[in-house]
Amino acid sequence: MKSPIYLRAPEPQDRSAFLAAVRASEKLHRPWISAPATTAQFRAYLQKMAQPANRAYLVCRRDTDDIAGVINLTNVILGAFRSGYLGYYAFAGHERQGFMCAGLKAVIRHAFGALRLHRLEANIQPGNGTSIALVRACGFRLEGYSPRYLKIRGRWCDHQRWAILADRDGRGDTA
Repeated sequence: MKSPIYLRAPEPQDRSAFLAAVRASEKLHRPWISAPATTAQFRAYLQKMAQPANRAYLVCRRDTDDIAGVINLTNVILGAFRSGYLGYYAFAGHERQGFMCAGLKAVIRHAFGALRLHRLEANIQPGNGTSIALVRACGFRLEGYSPRYLKIRGRWCDHQRWAILADRDGRGDTA
């Protein structure tokens, strides 16, 4: 069965659709994330994600080509650590339909396969039940709690630390 999504890198020509999706998703994203919401922020996002330690993936619906969400793989460290951090968000109208789960599983396969990473970590605010359910469904395990871990929308927020490891064959638990 063909996946309902495909992944692709964001490009400058995505600006209008991306920013419209961010505007339409303000209630969905609050208070969990602050997505790039202006042309300047979108441009800065593309520049940041073009750095060698970062990868950005748009989760696109196969049936409509709409951008259903975003998955960012950041601070990728190779060598003995071979790890990276995940950040992600769905866009309004595409949430709770399995698109982000399919997208996250595809990113995990890519990270543990082509990128040969060993570990992926997602840090999630404890009250964000939807995000916690997503990582659980994708094979992540709760590892710990980090008080005042990340600054979100101007305030330091506590986070749970969730991680998934590649198996001995270099695949994630979802592969």
